[in-house]
Amino acid sequence: MGQAGMAEAAVRYLRSTGTAPFARPVEALPRPELRCVRENERVPVDQSDFRRVLGNFASGVTVVTAPAPDPDTAPAGFACQSFSSLSLDPPLVAFMVGRTSTSWPRIARAGVFCVNILSAGQGELCRSFAVRGADKFAGVTHDPSPVSGSPRLAGTLAWIDCTIHAVHTGGDHLIVVGRVDALDTGDGEDAAPLLFHKGHFL
Repeated sequence: MGQAGMAEAAVRYLRSTGTAPFARPVEALPRPELRCVRENERVPVDQSDFRRVLGNFASGVTVVTAPAPDPDTAPAGFACQSFSSLSLDPPLVAFMVGRTSTSWPRIARAGVFCVNILSAGQGELCRSFAVRGADKFAGVTHDPSPVSGSPRLAGTLAWIDCTIHAVHTGGDHLIVVGRVDALDTGDGEDAAPLLFHKGHFL
């Protein structure tokens, strides 16, 4: 299935389950025109150069969570640097997630998520949510966010409770747009933010 097809499938799934009430009809982006790179055109940049140069951009760090589908399963969550505010009216945010993520299908099924903005002392917490296969919530203090019930982690700078509004494709990632249902500062709001720069936390 192509990337545009994946986005359309995700939107159809969220609509069919009724778990994600969209604010308005959402259409997948038009399929991009595909063609070969001509001999006189520059080839794509080397991936190592891409990482090295883009690593100069310092970013905040979040943990995106979603509620467990039933009491016998664990909630979903993953560490995410690619998060941004998107729109004030309506209030929208966005995060990017790799298409191979094992957490994303569970978040998509939930149709909702909570963005937890981490404070400077939460580097180890971030690392625990960056691994695969482990119980990421073991020993982690959290409570349910007020609208979606997604885990709201203790000690964060802020939290943003959202409903999935749209899903778009972006190369090897998906661009997930969330409609903000509730938000506030966290109990660690007076701390400095956790920043990531050149492969290290600041």
